[in-house]
Amino acid sequence: MEKVVGIRFKPAGKIYDFNSGPYVLNVGDKVIVTTEQGLGLGVVATPPEPLEKKETGSPLKKVFRLATEEDVRQREKNILLETEAHDFCQQQVDKLGLEMNLFAVESTFDASKLTFFFTADGRVDFRELVKILVRQFRLRIEMRQVGIRNQAKMCGGLGRCGREICCSSFIEKFEPVSIKMAKEQGLSLNPTKISGLCGRLMCCLTFEDATYKKLKERYPKVGKFVTTDKGRGKVIRHNVICNRLTVRLDEGGEYEADLDNVKLDKPKG
Repeated sequence: MEKVVGIRFKPAGKIYDFNSGPYVLNVGDKVIVTTEQGLGLGVVATPPEPLEKKETGSPLKKVFRLATEEDVRQREKNILLETEAHDFCQQQVDKLGLEMNLFAVESTFDASKLTFFFTADGRVDFRELVKILVRQFRLRIEMRQVGIRNQAKMCGGLGRCGREICCSSFIEKFEPVSIKMAKEQGLSLNPTKISGLCGRLMCCLTFEDATYKKLKERYPKVGKFVTTDKGRGKVIRHNVICNRLTVRLDEGGEYEADLDNVKLDKPKG
């Protein structure tokens, strides 16, 4: 029976499905597969499972072969080429005065093509730069402009929590993040406190958003009047983690009441 295996080409990168063919593969094994860019070296991210359990469209490409020590050495050579290409390209960017931030270079496994990744505020005319790169390396050249979040994912780093940033360590696809999520969780709306290394809202705001929304279904909305054991007042804050809410009492002052001891006032009339 044919089996499908998940292959990842970058740490925390997207997992692609391939037909495992005759090979017995385990998570962590290095393999050579055929991609749209030619041969590529990937790592088994999910173990093989029967193909019939996967919903597939076009036939899956098969794992070409297991990676050898020579393949690993080839990858190391490619890394040196990528470093050299990055340094040279940055020199030319400075010389040409292009307003672009070059941050990564990737080589195909067979070293027939170099892809240069950069960010920029707008469109960049890099035609002259490409001509220079082709003359220097005698390879196919691709310039790829990406968003600031993709730059953070590719470069990595440490978040304010002290751990490796989520997008670089495990997030495969970016989900929409909104300021409303920070409000739902009662976080400070200071941009410096809720923004990641990329300068955008932190991806981790999405992790607990659904939980907060579910827990808040039991709570009277902010602005509603309730009766507590200290008297009547208006709800001004929620503390869903502790099952409490803060009320501004009609008689003055604030009181943090247990949700179970609070009754919502019924509208008059």
